Amino acid sequence: MGLLDRLSGLLGLRKKEVHVLCLGLDNSGKTTIINKLKPSNAQSQDIVPTIGFSIEKFKSSSLSFTVFDMSGQGRYRNLWEHYYKDGQAIIFVIDSSDKLRMVVAKEELDTLLNHPGMQEPTKAIRMCQSFWNWRFGQFGTPDQFIFKCCLDIKHRRIPILFFANKMDLRDSVTSVKVSQLLCLENIKDKPWHI
Repeated sequence: MGLLDRLSGLLGLRKKEVHVLCLGLDNSGKTTIINKLKPSNAQSQDIVPTIGFSIEKFKSSSLSFTVFDMSGQGRYRNLWEHYYKDGQAIIFVIDSSDKLRMVVAKEELDTLLNHPGMQEPTKAIRMCQSFWNWRFGQFGTPDQFIFKCCLDIKHRRIPILFFANKMDLRDSVTSVKVSQLLCLENIKDKPWHI
């Protein structure tokens, strides 16, 4: 299972349990990828579009994986941020054959990367402090508010595995081109791999 080994290597630690968020636009292949990661006796023969989200649990080697398969349909993407605090790694799936929606994938990636729970602690803390000052201390001391606002700050270095899917299709772009279109070289504060 090379992909899971890569993911656990990106985590930089050998935890017994790993919580992974699988994100990407609808029809990018998230559920199919998760299905292929599971042991062969746990794989499903029927893959249907995910509505809302689903949770898959399986073991690989000495690791126990909990994967949150998040729907990529537009009306469900706002659910993603509610699960950032639970994730220790992200698999961001891109349909490399869908050039038209690559812009939408980039927008969703930018939203993810700019979410306070995903940013460097100093930037998120400054945002929290500014908001606290604006609200004139309604939430207790600044430290209490910062703690409440930035509970998931520990995830600022969540590793991201970008999965350029459907590379076998004739009109697909290369992983290098996907990296360029998504401006992945600008991600400096998180380990990532495509």
